[in-house]
Amino acid sequence: MTEVLSQDEIDQLLTAISSGDMDTDDIPQPADQRKIKIYDFKRPDKFSKEQLRTINMMHETFARLTTTNLSAQLRSLVQLHVASVDQLTYEEFIRSIPNPTTLAVINMDPLKGSAILEIDPAITFSIIDRLFGGQGEGSKVNRELTDIETSVMEGIIVRVLGSMREAWSQVIDLRPRLGQIDTNPQFAQIVPPTEMVVLVTLETKVGDVEGMINFCIPYLTIEPIISKLSAQYWYSTVRRGTTTENLNILREKLATVTVTLVAEIGRMDLTVGEVLSLRQSDVIRLPNVRVSDPMSLNIGNRRKFLCRPGQIGSKWAVQIIKQLEDIEQEDFEELVAEEGE
Repeated sequence: MTEVLSQDEIDQLLTAISSGDMDTDDIPQPADQRKIKIYDFKRPDKFSKEQLRTINMMHETFARLTTTNLSAQLRSLVQLHVASVDQLTYEEFIRSIPNPTTLAVINMDPLKGSAILEIDPAITFSIIDRLFGGQGEGSKVNRELTDIETSVMEGIIVRVLGSMREAWSQVIDLRPRLGQIDTNPQFAQIVPPTEMVVLVTLETKVGDVEGMINFCIPYLTIEPIISKLSAQYWYSTVRRGTTTENLNILREKLATVTVTLVAEIGRMDLTVGEVLSLRQSDVIRLPNVRVSDPMSLNIGNRRKFLCRPGQIGSKWAVQIIKQLEDIEQEDFEELVAEEGE
């Protein structure tokens, strides 16, 4: 804690300095408490920590979706999770990956420019071996892909891009498309070597084979939506999507769901013996039900409408006369009695 001098102590100190009893060099100087951060102008930080955290959250979702999709397609246990999210130069990224490898150039529509999806050779050959009927073992020899193997990996990457689109949907309606597949990193020059990129590294396991999948996004590509990569925007978009866009999607999905619709004349209790004794032309007397009373039109187990029976051409039909809310049995009987009067 800093010590505060009284006025008498200040006067004595000034007197000692003026008389020469104390040298000003003997007065202790306060230590510089400022924290100095080294800044490299050749390698500037263009992504904030908050933006990197948001990108991490987006690709955690991407990892979960890809895990489910690839596990179903390969019929094998596939595990993906985000290992790190870093910013570095494009040259550093190119030098950090093996040669040859599987490099997919991804067109990031509607964003400008492209991104790189790099799949470790061990993972690539494990996927290919699994799809060709093997046990999913990786190749012990690192080699380039054949034309058939390249075609197989195109199908896998297109499936992975579907998961990527869904993971990015809270920020932008991304429509990633596979441009081309290269094996030599030196041929995949999508930005200048000194351009900053964000690198998402996913630890991947296919069966017993482990490796990495890297997703490299240049700053120039992601710059138009950089302001949206914040936790505040992310969570507000999630909440807004729940009440607008996602709600409309749910309505469209529910519109195609088949439900059971039953017109109920009435109800009564019968013993199992009475039910077994029923024969054709038997008459069942329904208690407290008149011919003029409307019937209940049920959706599933819930009474939803009152209706009357009728006929359209040669088909039986019902005419809805009233919509019901959630009501109890006693209220329903009173309502039916009112409608029948």
